[in-house]
Amino acid sequence: MAGAVACGRSPADDHPVAPPVSVEDAAPRTLRLTGTVEAVHLRTVSVPRLQGPQTPLLIIGLVPAGTRVEPGDLLVQFDPQQQERNAFDRRAEVVNLDGEIARKRAEQAAAEARDKTELTAAENDVERARLEARKNTLLPRNDAEKNTLALRQAEALLDQLKVTYDLKRKAAAAELRIFEIRRERAERALRYAVQNAALMQSTAPFGGLVVVKRTFRNGNFIEVAEGDELRPGTPILDIVDTSVMRVRVRLNQADVHRVRAGQHATVGLDGFPDLKFDGEVTQLAPLASLSQLSRTVRSFVALVSIDGAHPQLLPDLTASVDIVPDKGSAVPVRAAVQGGR
Repeated sequence: MAGAVACGRSPADDHPVAPPVSVEDAAPRTLRLTGTVEAVHLRTVSVPRLQGPQTPLLIIGLVPAGTRVEPGDLLVQFDPQQQERNAFDRRAEVVNLDGEIARKRAEQAAAEARDKTELTAAENDVERARLEARKNTLLPRNDAEKNTLALRQAEALLDQLKVTYDLKRKAAAAELRIFEIRRERAERALRYAVQNAALMQSTAPFGGLVVVKRTFRNGNFIEVAEGDELRPGTPILDIVDTSVMRVRVRLNQADVHRVRAGQHATVGLDGFPDLKFDGEVTQLAPLASLSQLSRTVRSFVALVSIDGAHPQLLPDLTASVDIVPDKGSAVPVRAAVQGGR
């Protein structure tokens, strides 16, 4: 029959459904991450913690922010007067105690020599008394008893001197030991004072860029400057080695399986759009951290190294990181084209 539609056909047969498409068959989608530039090598210089009372230290010298320094360059200097005065006093105390110990040893040596002389004289008296006692058989009874009594007295005096001699030596050793302990304490205090005086200057441990810290004062955060009195432990500045930099990014839990260590990355600086750097994912945190907005959302921290250096490549800059995931690491998705649309 003319104009009739053939049996078993429909308009949809002229528009067949497209087969499923998997991301594995297409190029992987670039993953865009954001993060902050940071230095791999960084050292914070703080107000030193001194031995003894912790008092604020006055800054009398400070390298300007943004200065590039070499290893050993002076970074910050504190007022050394108090520490040098303490070291001088402790050194004088040690010298004085050395003199006291020498004088005490000389006095004890003289006293020991006198005691030995008395002891020798007592021993001689005992020997003479014994010689006289040997004549007792030839002497009258009264004289014999006198000799015997004199011998006993001489022996008693000798025994007493021997005991006294030992006690005096022990007392002298104890007295000398007290002075030696005082000297050891003074020497330890001197050593601490010298160390404290040496801490009044801080030098650069390696070459890099100086970033001066801020401190809270009078209700505002202001840069640390010369003339400030800061308590021990307060950060003053950072030394940043800008030759080796990296970017710390946060990775959503839905994309973590697409990133692995060793992947190539392209790093761009938000403040300098024309600058691009090659990079590589060097580390991916094995554990996730909770989001501040929701306990059900988690993120992973990844570190991306930056190849090369540039004067504009500085810490704390925001950066974008483009990572092309491996082809096999993409999430399979399905797309269908409906006919007639």
